[in-house]
Amino acid sequence: MIRKDRFLLAGTIALQAISVGCDTVAIEVFSVITDKVLTAGNPAAFWEPAAIWLAVALIGAATTYLAGQLSSVVAEGFSLRCRDEVFAHAQRLPPHFYDDHTHGDLLTRLTSDVDQAEHLVASGPVQLFNTAFSLVFFAGAALMLRWELALLTFAAAPVFWLAARRLSSRIRAVARTERDTNGALVGTLDENLANMALVQAYNRQDSEWRKVHHEGAAWMRTCLDRSRLANLYGPLANVIESVAVLAVVGAGAVEIAAGRLSVGGLLAFAAYLGYLYPQVQSLGGLAVSLSSATASGERVFEVLQAKPSVADPVLERTAAPGPRTTGVVVFENVTFTYPGTGRLVLDRLNFTAFPGQLVRIAGPSGAGKSTLAKLLLRFYDPRAGRILLDGENIRLIPLHDLRDRIALVSQEPMVFDGTIRENIAYGRPTAAEDEIRHAAFTADVDGPGGFVRNLPDGYDTRIGPGGRLLSGGQRQRLSLARALLRDTPVLVLDEPTTGLDSESARRIMEPLRRLMASRTTFLITHDPWLAGQADTVLDITAQHTAQEDVVPLLTGSSGGFPTMGR
Repeated sequence: MIRKDRFLLAGTIALQAISVGCDTVAIEVFSVITDKVLTAGNPAAFWEPAAIWLAVALIGAATTYLAGQLSSVVAEGFSLRCRDEVFAHAQRLPPHFYDDHTHGDLLTRLTSDVDQAEHLVASGPVQLFNTAFSLVFFAGAALMLRWELALLTFAAAPVFWLAARRLSSRIRAVARTERDTNGALVGTLDENLANMALVQAYNRQDSEWRKVHHEGAAWMRTCLDRSRLANLYGPLANVIESVAVLAVVGAGAVEIAAGRLSVGGLLAFAAYLGYLYPQVQSLGGLAVSLSSATASGERVFEVLQAKPSVADPVLERTAAPGPRTTGVVVFENVTFTYPGTGRLVLDRLNFTAFPGQLVRIAGPSGAGKSTLAKLLLRFYDPRAGRILLDGENIRLIPLHDLRDRIALVSQEPMVFDGTIRENIAYGRPTAAEDEIRHAAFTADVDGPGGFVRNLPDGYDTRIGPGGRLLSGGQRQRLSLARALLRDTPVLVLDEPTTGLDSESARRIMEPLRRLMASRTTFLITHDPWLAGQADTVLDITAQHTAQEDVVPLLTGSSGGFPTMGR
């Protein structure tokens, strides 16, 4: 990711080298002014070195500014690309990945952890080059001025590095714990805020407060541990630096007394030390901070290293796309077990569903009814067997094309913080206004029993985060309108009347039946009245392959009825 900015990085490093070189020249000019102007009492000699000093200062200021700006562009650009890449990868991960990670923890990884990881590959290396240039320039100038004193100065450098190395390994472990506890805290807060009505209704404020306090206290303890280790390096480095400076000043006094060093030379040498020691100290501090950044980088890479559960064949498929599918769905000996579990969900499932059929998927909770929708949409692939759509194995259909042929209405209505129009058009953003309104009428969003006309801005009303301005039934009708507008040959309805009263459910079914006439529709429901509307019942708890396991309620379905194994 950082390679895309290699030229900007090179420019930043070159500007930093010029800036450090200007600082080195300025110190040398200061030494000249001290010896030839101040000590010699010759004001006339002041103007030439002063002009050089001012010119060098202006160049140094300009290059420092430009280097800082380029560094910021690189750093922020990397953060944006990294976050985009992680989020794009997360969009390909299966549902169980999100079951194993709280939303709060994932938010932390996509925000603060990405920002910390940036320091590992962008800001950190830039700072490292800046420190390296400073060490080379100032150490070289000190050696040329008085090599004996310079060697005495350099003797303290290994002590700085040893202290930083001892601390950095410990900080890395503590920093990883700190990032994990921060993610746990954000996850707990996110969960509580999302369910605040339930917390209040059940008078669980105290217990939830204790839960948040517990996670916050754990995060505080790890923050204090990291702070203790990080803060230890600064004072320790200052003590080492003070000892080294005192040794140099003492040796310099002896050199001046012996006539081997001028006052200006000693002041210049002290100035070099003033620039050199902070760089040596920052080199150790950089090792400490990079240890913290590494912990965040590991958390970001954990997301990037998570594997999608299915492979998109978009690069493997060479045949030209065929005509629009009609929606014949076939499950052939489909066996499935969720990743990481040993529980067999589906075992040798066989059935065929045809356009115009309303197939009710029956079975108790947890039997695997919603699993069929996940397999059909290729959130997962079966462990054995295959699924066909109009005779083609869905493994060979690019995911984008496959999911364009299927519309899903989930049990829990999902809406976005946007307008009514935007939420309906989410299934087909290019839809015309009359198509959006037609879908709204069909799903009872608009019309005599609808609600959109009672909203302050009609279709342009924003419904708030999670659709908080709408009731549960209104959100469900909105999600139905979205699925209907999608106009796909296969429709999956997972408890589509959740949150609707019986009158609304019956009013919706009439236009739904018209739409189902040319679509293959799967219905998952516990509503007895809605279940009675099905043409065919697919009971996934049956234990053997037999025609009688499937109860045909309409004998006119085309091509026969589904059959199934266990």
